[in-house]
Amino acid sequence: MAVQYARKMGFEVTVIARGNEKERAAYELGAHHYINTLDENASERLKNDGGVDFIVATAPASETVSALLSALAPRGKAILLGTGQTPLQVMPGMMIGAERTLTGSFVSTPTQTERALQFSHLFQALPVTELLPFERANEALSRLKQGLARYRIVLTMNQDN
Repeated sequence: MAVQYARKMGFEVTVIARGNEKERAAYELGAHHYINTLDENASERLKNDGGVDFIVATAPASETVSALLSALAPRGKAILLGTGQTPLQVMPGMMIGAERTLTGSFVSTPTQTERALQFSHLFQALPVTELLPFERANEALSRLKQGLARYRIVLTMNQDN
């Protein structure tokens, strides 16, 4: 959703991931650019391209996010949406000197959720989901834990029950 929202809001969107497996999906969702961190240093590329105004980190890769903070343009903002197992490494001077911001959000308020739904409807930014019957809930949970889910899994209920 983050890629779609950023694109629909008029941002030039770069998706950063490990490997080429997500490249096609990134472009299908609206990315302008894709950086495979196995092939190149994302932070250096972004800095060479002039830096970025926003970083929306949806994955819990603390080392990658820490490295990307230096690619923020002055007054740039990094927003953390995923939690990781290790702490971020942040150089205070790098953040303070250029008035950069680092913030996080785990859940949204009902009002924010309503606004997001309205935006999604207005601009047809739709989630990518996998549908599984409720009886396969354990499989769904296992796929989530293994990182095999394609974005979101929705459990469906048998209408006869």
